[in-house]
Amino acid sequence: MAGTGGGSDWFSPSQSRFMINYRVDNMAAMIEQLTANGVDLLKGPEYHENGVFLWIMDPEGNKIELWEPMPWDENNKR
Repeated sequence: MAGTGGGSDWFSPSQSRFMINYRVDNMAAMIEQLTANGVDLLKGPEYHENGVFLWIMDPEGNKIELWEPMPWDENNKR
């Protein structure tokens, strides 16, 4: 879990001072499962150099971040 003590709005609209983060293998399949079960997508998907991100809220009002990491291969090794 990620947490902060200050005045960040990163976790909004949650009132919690933390966000749960999950790594997923297939974001497209996860989005299908979520929407099929009536889960609203808060933000995303967003595509970045280190993977795909999506944010949802759990039933208790906590923000959840889902991340599908970018596969590492010879083209994107550092």
